[in-house]
Amino acid sequence: MGGRSTTDRLTQAVQHALGGGGAGGLAGIAAAGGLLGTLMGKKSRKRGGGLLSHGGAALLGALAHRAWQNWQAGQAPASAPLATLRDTEAVEPRFLPGATPATGGEPFELSLTRAMIGAARADGHIDAAERNRIFEQVEKAGLDAEAKAFVFDALNTPIGVSEVAAAARTSEQAAEIYLVSCLAVDPDEPIERAYLEALAHRLKLPEGLVAHLNRQAEMASQPDS
Repeated sequence: MGGRSTTDRLTQAVQHALGGGGAGGLAGIAAAGGLLGTLMGKKSRKRGGGLLSHGGAALLGALAHRAWQNWQAGQAPASAPLATLRDTEAVEPRFLPGATPATGGEPFELSLTRAMIGAARADGHIDAAERNRIFEQVEKAGLDAEAKAFVFDALNTPIGVSEVAAAARTSEQAAEIYLVSCLAVDPDEPIERAYLEALAHRLKLPEGLVAHLNRQAEMASQPDS
């Protein structure tokens, strides 16, 4: 299980990515970043540093936007340009996580939170220690009763790939749901890689775009050299 320092860095980074910059929806779902950091702490691969360690209100959108641009330009994923801090300042509004509500009018931040939890449970469970850390993050975020209920329900209710994918109203949202799921799993584990493949299929993401999203997620979470 990952060390606390790694989890803390990721918690801070993705809180900026998903909860910063005035993102709306149930107190801005400020717990989203902390949840992702906590869930990623269970993975055997050490992550931290790199672009994720810098955060930024539009980090998730910048990663998705860069992957989208590279795919449309016909770049090879292995050699395509990577998202930079400057990209977080220039990301198109349609790639901002809160730009469009999810299907059914749900704040998209909540859809991303559900996607994180669903991906983290791809290996079968979230154990008691992991649950306790998640509860701590929820309390620290100061969420209201409705937001807390959402998180706890998501932890206690099986979340299927179809349910996660159904939240996407736009192709940009589909890319971000897949991307945030990539950041919450260890793709070296067969069962988690299979989960991502099934999710990409349900989201109707082109194979080439998926390769670029995988590349952006992988490189963004690499430690600084």
